Amino acid sequence: MFSGFRKECEKICGANAKYLEMPKNEIADLALPCFHLAKASGKNPIEIARSLEREYKKKKRVLIGEIKALGPYVNFYINQEKFTKQIVEEMNAGLNYKKTGKKVMVEYSGPNSNKPLHIGHLRNDTIGMAASNLLEFIGHSVIRANIVNDRGVHICKSMYTYKKWGKGEQPKKKGDHFVGDYYVMFEQKAKGNEKIKEEAQEMLKKWEAGDKETRQLWLKMRKWTLDGFHETYDKFGSRFDVWFFESDFYNKAKPLIEEGMRTGIFIENEKGDIVALLEAHGLPNKVLLRGDGTSVYITNDLALTKHKIEKYKLSKCIWVVASEQKLNFEQLFKIFELLGYSWHKDCHHLSYGLVNLPSGRMKSREGTVVDADDLIEEMSQMAKKEIELRDTTLSKKELEKRSTAIALSAIKYFMIKTDPQKDIMFNPEEAISLEGDTGPYLQYTYARAKSILSKSGKKPLAGPLSSKEIEITKMISKFDEIIDSSAEQLKPNHLANYLHELAARFNTYYHENKIIGSKNEQQLLAFVSAVSYVLKTGLELLGIEVLEKM
Repeated sequence: MFSGFRKECEKICGANAKYLEMPKNEIADLALPCFHLAKASGKNPIEIARSLEREYKKKKRVLIGEIKALGPYVNFYINQEKFTKQIVEEMNAGLNYKKTGKKVMVEYSGPNSNKPLHIGHLRNDTIGMAASNLLEFIGHSVIRANIVNDRGVHICKSMYTYKKWGKGEQPKKKGDHFVGDYYVMFEQKAKGNEKIKEEAQEMLKKWEAGDKETRQLWLKMRKWTLDGFHETYDKFGSRFDVWFFESDFYNKAKPLIEEGMRTGIFIENEKGDIVALLEAHGLPNKVLLRGDGTSVYITNDLALTKHKIEKYKLSKCIWVVASEQKLNFEQLFKIFELLGYSWHKDCHHLSYGLVNLPSGRMKSREGTVVDADDLIEEMSQMAKKEIELRDTTLSKKELEKRSTAIALSAIKYFMIKTDPQKDIMFNPEEAISLEGDTGPYLQYTYARAKSILSKSGKKPLAGPLSSKEIEITKMISKFDEIIDSSAEQLKPNHLANYLHELAARFNTYYHENKIIGSKNEQQLLAFVSAVSYVLKTGLELLGIEVLEKM
């Protein structure tokens, strides 16, 4: 890989290796600036570069071709024949990372059990799945976790409306949609009606007191919602190793609260609320428990965070949660730091921006949210129409398979190609296009590469390549570095952007060059096979299914 070339350069440079850099003008593959040596020795940097050129040329090298002093720089150039042959061979063999022994939990999705998953959850799940895949690929042991917010007054709103107006009706649609309708109904009926709001709050108190009738209704409606979630998750490809429920942890924070009260980190205010004192640390104070004894979100977070890290012996704990909760996580991590838990530094909030629509921001209370199921179905129908324009011979089963795969790739890639922290405007027509920066475009490029390999029928054989292939091969050689940076920085968009650039370069190459029937067809097939491996592996890391045929 390119890292092999870099390591060879580092070995030759010895103590000066830390100054190696990638030339911005691409005049060389790597360069060693000599200004630091000139400053330390008082010598001319140009003379130093010439001296180092003579010294370095005497050393053994394999992937390094030419070493040449140019001004105050020592430039290193790849031995293109050996390098490209090695890269193509390695790509066709596949990347293989060693196990790190580190255990990482990635918690994502986090739905409320009173309404269906929406388009925002699709971005959350896409980022969470990709981050998990990347961390697992580089050798970490990854636990994929989901936390269901299944208690609180928002849950009681759906329960209250169903109990008062539902007449014992059973779901005639997906359970999560059925329950969600009652949540919207509550908000409509509660406008200007304080009594309804108070009665929903009373229902929460009954729930926390363990009232049998309230708990039975809660369990029944929660099951309807969870059944609906599982159906959507199965279709979208979201998978989890562990499920947590807020109802199991909301009342387990007592030891931590007592610890904070004893040490003076927490106080009881005039309302009777338990409050974490954070203002001295640059953050607003945080209510941890209401004066009436009912819990808030962070009450659950305190107990669950400690449980996760200590039970699973985590090296790192990652939360994929919208940017709106940034302050909440800063407060949570600071509380654990003040309580003296050293693992607070291993907690990370993978913040992501909102998904907006051309029509404006979504509001679940008003029923203006784009449901995940509806979006997946809409995108599948759009993909189906595009496929049928190109091929009318497909069986119904194959048409369904391809349209679903293309629809999901369109959604996932659109959600992940932008830096997670930025808000995005989701455009279905743009996302489903077979041209441009889209998931279907990458799927199409992979299918094209596989088609070349299939039509030729000859065995790929790594060997010398021309300068046209070498430029793309250099890009392929950086695949492992892209994976590393995407995983370590928790930025799957780096990988997505890299794959798009590779696909664009390969498509340009394909249009301008003959592969099948060329004199070095087998060497070119090995090159194409290497490209297809990178596209397939990269897309699968992003949670996108590849198709052999489009």
